[in-house]
Amino acid sequence: MRGPLTSGARVLVVGAGVTGRAVLAALGPLDVRAELTDDNPAALQPYAADGVAVLDARTAARRIADYALVVISPGLPPTAPIPVAAAAAAVPVWGDVELAWRLDQAGHYGPPRRWLVVTGTNGKTTTTSMLHAMLTAGGQDSLLCGNIGDPVLNVLTRPSRLLAVELSSFQLFWSESLRPAAGAVLNIAEDHLDWHGSPEHYAAAKAKALTGEVAVAGLDDPWAAGLLDEAPAPVRVGFRLGAPGPGELGVLDGMLVDRAFGASGAEPVPLAPVDSIPVAGPVGVLDALAAAALARAVGTPAAAIAAGLASFQVGRHRAEVIGVTDGIAYVDDSKATNPHAAEASIRAYPRVVWIVGGLLKGASVDDLVAAVADRLAGAVLIGRDRGAVAEALSRHAPDVPVVQVVTGEDVGMLGTNESVVTRVISAPGVLGEAVMTEAVAAARSLARPGDTVLLAPAGASFDQFSGYSERGDRFAAAVRALSDAGH
Repeated sequence: MRGPLTSGARVLVVGAGVTGRAVLAALGPLDVRAELTDDNPAALQPYAADGVAVLDARTAARRIADYALVVISPGLPPTAPIPVAAAAAAVPVWGDVELAWRLDQAGHYGPPRRWLVVTGTNGKTTTTSMLHAMLTAGGQDSLLCGNIGDPVLNVLTRPSRLLAVELSSFQLFWSESLRPAAGAVLNIAEDHLDWHGSPEHYAAAKAKALTGEVAVAGLDDPWAAGLLDEAPAPVRVGFRLGAPGPGELGVLDGMLVDRAFGASGAEPVPLAPVDSIPVAGPVGVLDALAAAALARAVGTPAAAIAAGLASFQVGRHRAEVIGVTDGIAYVDDSKATNPHAAEASIRAYPRVVWIVGGLLKGASVDDLVAAVADRLAGAVLIGRDRGAVAEALSRHAPDVPVVQVVTGEDVGMLGTNESVVTRVISAPGVLGEAVMTEAVAAARSLARPGDTVLLAPAGASFDQFSGYSERGDRFAAAVRALSDAGH
């Protein structure tokens, strides 16, 4: 390898988690000297026992000029000490995706793959999974990887011609040379502003998906459409909920249609019926259109688009229907971890009792509440930032009944909004379990037959749960317990 990976080069790997392990494995066959650091000394101990050279983060930052390359875990922002030190010393910093791209394109794992990249604020996992299903239905060898499951580095040893890659804004930020065969930006909304510093920087990271051969973006989203206009890709394709223009995908007479990749130019090519999409609401249509655009960009036939959608199953915690009891549906969309995702989720149902709250990550919920107020039959607030949601509801949906679920130690920090009913729990045992049990019971008391009790929190989960998955699991368990109790 040339550049920072020349023989004998010292490479600093930052982060001892799943990404760091994948990076070390990829560097192993190369003739470089890899060393590992992490802010948590305990995380380094198993690696040291295996013979990996480790050092503490402060020492690594102080000695940064000794390295030819830093490979960083994507969650670490550019303002962290090690990337700041690397920038000052002119040491290149790559993410694991950048390392994977360079090794793959250099032929380190055989013929380079064609990367199909999906990013956006919401819908990434569903779209990438739909894309993989379409490619598989078309008989094309593809692997599903990136932010969706296996790191890209972990799948490159397996044979494939195509990679269906979900990438976050963090991963794209550290992937300077990535040029996919086709890349899609689904949408852009406020998220991770605490990491990127501004909406503009967040959008700029997402735009790196549009720097390859084919750029795809959602035209119904003004920011994503703007990124498409500025994309350097030689082929730019938009998708929309309405009738598509030339060079676009959209909907005509209840069908997904393609006016970008058809053999006869702008003539619409039918792809699949809208009612075959197994994801409720407009968001499901948009995700399917984006996946179809990427699949069509690499020659997937129309029949495979339909077959892929027919075989696709919604992932856990993504608008997952848990059950229907007494005419009330219970839906787990715990993956809706920002306001934009929560709005899309709520819009899929006519009347919603909304379980909301968590860590808002600097995002405002005022626009969200104003947009969905007419669909809300009630709201149940949980988590650290529930007060911001309560204030938005009082401003934009004052007639919606609101219940907040708090633990005993939070009682002294309650607001003065007298219209909000408070349920205090002592939280015996597991905090998240107690909170969600009470939240589901409160939601049931607000709902009537025909309503949907929807967990779409609009925030991250780490204040009360280990992640969105546990939050959704606790919701499902509480719903089943409620049903078993005969309520």
